[in-house]
Amino acid sequence: MKKQLDYRNKIILAPMVRVGTLPMRLLALKFGADIVYTEEIIDWKLVKTKRRVNDVLKTIDFVDQSDGNVIFRTCEEERGKVVLQMGTADAKRALRVAKMIENDVAAIDINMGCPKAFSIKGGMGAALLYNLENAKLILKTLVDNVSIPVTCKIRIMPELEETLRIVKELEATGISAIAVHGRTKVERPQHPVHTDVIKKIAETLTIPVIANGGSKEIEKYSDIEKFREACGVTSVMIARAAQWNCSIFRKEGELLSVDEIIADYLKMCIVYDNAPANTKYCVQMILRELQESPKGRRFLDSQTLEQICDVWDLGQLCRETQLAYHNAGIQGRRQVCPDEIASKKIKLDNDDQQTTDDIISYNVAFIRVNYSEGTDTELPKTKLYIHSMKTSKQIPKYEVEQKDKLFRAILNFENKKYTSSYWEKNKKFAEQGAALACLLHLGIESKNTLLENGSIIE
Repeated sequence: MKKQLDYRNKIILAPMVRVGTLPMRLLALKFGADIVYTEEIIDWKLVKTKRRVNDVLKTIDFVDQSDGNVIFRTCEEERGKVVLQMGTADAKRALRVAKMIENDVAAIDINMGCPKAFSIKGGMGAALLYNLENAKLILKTLVDNVSIPVTCKIRIMPELEETLRIVKELEATGISAIAVHGRTKVERPQHPVHTDVIKKIAETLTIPVIANGGSKEIEKYSDIEKFREACGVTSVMIARAAQWNCSIFRKEGELLSVDEIIADYLKMCIVYDNAPANTKYCVQMILRELQESPKGRRFLDSQTLEQICDVWDLGQLCRETQLAYHNAGIQGRRQVCPDEIASKKIKLDNDDQQTTDDIISYNVAFIRVNYSEGTDTELPKTKLYIHSMKTSKQIPKYEVEQKDKLFRAILNFENKKYTSSYWEKNKKFAEQGAALACLLHLGIESKNTLLENGSIIE
């Protein structure tokens, strides 16, 4: 029996790239949001993940098996309220992802409104509105095969009649609701939102219509009600207004100060060990022009989560929490190590071409924070180079291969080849990882040390 999610009379956090991660979703719920959407997550990213129960954070993590990054994290506090928005152009792949996550989210939403070039070129986002048969196939495949509600989020077309034709065909697939951004593919936030078109859609369909695109006019909670009435809907989805100040969801009406919002957000980031880069981006979206203030400039100079928290007097809380997590055995990227941990011989598979060269591979990762700034002589590549000079051996040579925007280096040293089983997001880290594998094999790096600092596990 299909689970239900009531989309009527709801105020919803919209899907926003890099913003809709767990801390911001929980903050929105704390302030009064009824439903929260994840950022758009592309199907092929989730396909590469493995579901992990994080006993330390009390979360469910979908972890990229190639680099250890958490692609999607959720927790009990948002159960029954979080909708995963998926970017996809392929019904089979969409279903594969949906079956992976259907027990951990309240619903699945298909992005049919993103106007960015990345989505359009991949046949995703707003491109699906111009390939309606594929759009309907994706929705129908999911509706017929998953146990949770399926929805989609669209933009309007230049012609009202065309918009109404499309939404009626999408409704016929059996979706539970439809979110409508009241602008066309080419219109941007500076253009007025077409509330009249959203209203006509709501009058035409029988499923709930969620109005989106009104952030330009939404400065306080009462403005949400005005937008809702103008669109003739019962539910409203908020993006930029929530990104700037998440207390927009407070029914009390008064917005909290920027410093209060950031402090509350950072506490969520500390509790759920949020990635520093994502944390910094979201704080920047809250600060906006205040980035030029003295506090803002100090913030911009920060790199780690601890440094960011220090700006808002939360550094000690961050340090204590991270130490507690470390002592509790939090693993992070180490969770995705392959089962075969020991040094082994592998055959390098490069698309359709296979080499016959044996490569010594270790499940060892280069983690930059393990090396202090300004101590380049301790970096694996430098250490190996110095070793080669002292022993009059050949200079290490690196070859880097790339797959799906990830990199792995093959190190050739003394007629042997070395690599790390981790694929990195830049070439430099990939080369450092290969050097680290070589140093471990040569006994220059201690296995116990690497175990302790999280670079390798048994």
